[in-house]
Amino acid sequence: MKELTPYQESMRYIENARKTLKDAGKDGKFFADEKYVKTACGTAYSGMLKALDYLFDYKNVPKKKGRKSIHYYQGILSKLDKKLLDYLNSGYTILHLDGYYSGYKKIAVIEQGFDDALSIISALKPFSKNGVK
Repeated sequence: MKELTPYQESMRYIENARKTLKDAGKDGKFFADEKYVKTACGTAYSGMLKALDYLFDYKNVPKKKGRKSIHYYQGILSKLDKKLLDYLNSGYTILHLDGYYSGYKKIAVIEQGFDDALSIISALKPFSKNGVK
């Protein structure tokens, strides 16, 4: 596989998550299959965190050893960018807690979580040659 820019790599997660959501099917205003929703939400959330890791590298944020928690990301963003913090908090709640853990299936809500992830990933674009290798 060719080497991707950080922006492209983060977007790859979102694209894979969207493909997985298609497999969930729709039943009115809800996705039909919880399993696919959970998988897609976990993948999109991972892409969001991947983008933040890259962004923190660009901003010279000291790396943390070991596993990072949501509190790590929130703490840094509270000093770095309050708007991104809002997107992180919303994306965390929708994608990680509601979608991944609880299996919440309302289409509009899950799409909002994806939008939050995309907002964070978009912040990476200027540091990633505008997404072009």
